[in-house]
Formats: sequence, structure tokens, C-alpha cells
Amino acid sequence: MSAASQELMLSIRGVETFYGKIQALRGVDVDVHAGEIVTLIGANGAGKSTLMMTICGSPQARSGKILYRGDDITHLPTHDIMSRSIAQSPEGRRIFSRMTVMENLQMGAILEDPSTFNADLEKVFHLFPRLKERRSQRGGTLSGGEQQMLAIGRALMSRPKLLLLDEPSLGLAPLIVKQIFSAIGELNRTEGLTVFLVEQNAFHALRLAHRGYVMVNGSITMSGTGMELLSREEVRSAYLEGGAH
Repeated sequence: MSAASQELMLSIRGVETFYGKIQALRGVDVDVHAGEIVTLIGANGAGKSTLMMTICGSPQARSGKILYRGDDITHLPTHDIMSRSIAQSPEGRRIFSRMTVMENLQMGAILEDPSTFNADLEKVFHLFPRLKERRSQRGGTLSGGEQQMLAIGRALMSRPKLLLLDEPSLGLAPLIVKQIFSAIGELNRTEGLTVFLVEQNAFHALRLAHRGYVMVNGSITMSGTGMELLSREEVRSAYLEGGAH
């Protein structure tokens, strides 16, 4: 990261989120600077996806603050948050299964200047050549890996400054996981795209990320550079045994 990229893009302070009376997040603090890839790792059910959804305004934090580029977005409606150059590739992909690959990508660009569409489309096809081959195919007929590529591609078509990725490797073959993480790394290096990545695959996520956080039962228990966390024995024993595909 260059000195110019030290802007604090996303600042999460003391965030607590509930589902009814059940507390899912407990005083969470996370920072994401411009130009960084930051990952949040943790076991299934730790609260990682809840934090991602809380950033997007559904559910909203009951206490604490979420600042995006200095603006308080904690209690804004989801559509207002996502109109601020934030894009999400959600857990479970959630592509439009009856639409073609091309129509899905057009949906991602629906609020953007039409004059940039072709250049943005070529960028997505460069990252994920499989999508170019499948552009007239319905989303629901794609493989799991292709659907994940499409979900990320659709998010990129909105020209985000901050890309939120929720479990992009879930249920995918190791080779596809490597392709997807390689594409995320390329976007960050060549475009300076800021990425906040929620991921169970700690090995790939920490190797890719500049910095990482570990979440246990809704609380942040550790933070450090990706390499620092990879080298910590408690991280290796909890999240990396058999995980280094």
C-alpha cells in the first residue's frame, strides 16, 4: 500500500447486533484502509456474515458506529448504503438464476454510466474468461464456481470503491478457489480496489490479505497482518489443520 492509500475507508466501532434477544456481535472493532485487502476469519456461526450484513444495514447495529469514508452509515437503509460505491458478493451467491450471465452483469451496472459498460464488461471477462464463454447461458445452469465468478463479476460492474465478499470459497473445489482468490488479488494490485473478505478458508484468506481479524462467538479475539496470523499457533490449530489446500 502507498502512503496515499491510508484513508480509513471503513471504520467499525463497538458494534453490537442482535437477532431478537440473541446477541450476535459483541463490541466489534474493525478498520479497513483504502487499498487494503482485510479478511475476517472464524468458525461457522462465529458472526462473520452477520457483521457483513450489519455493514449493509440489514440487520442494523443496535449500538456502536459504522463509518464509511467518514460518514456515519450505521442506521441508513440498505439501498442508501449500497449506492455509495459499495458492492457485495453475498454468501450463497444469489445470482438471478433465470437470467443469462450477460443479463446478470447488466443488472450489476444498472445505476452506472452506460458509456463505461463495455470497458467494465471486458475487465470482468479478463478476470473470469469462463463468464465470457458462458455469457448467453442462464445463471442457474452454471457450476457453483461459475456462479461465484458471476456474483463477483456482477458486483464489480457497479464500479465499487469497497468490495464486500462473503464466503467466496464456500463449497468450491480447490482449483476454483485458487482462481477466485487470484482474481481478487489482481483487482487489488492493478485497480487498488479495497476488499473486505469474510472467509472460512483461513489459509487462502490470510495469504491474500494485508491484515486479518479473528472472530469467535461474535467478538474479535485477534488481529494482525495476514502473515502474522498465519504464523500464530492458536490460529493454525483452530483454522488451518487440513485447510491448506
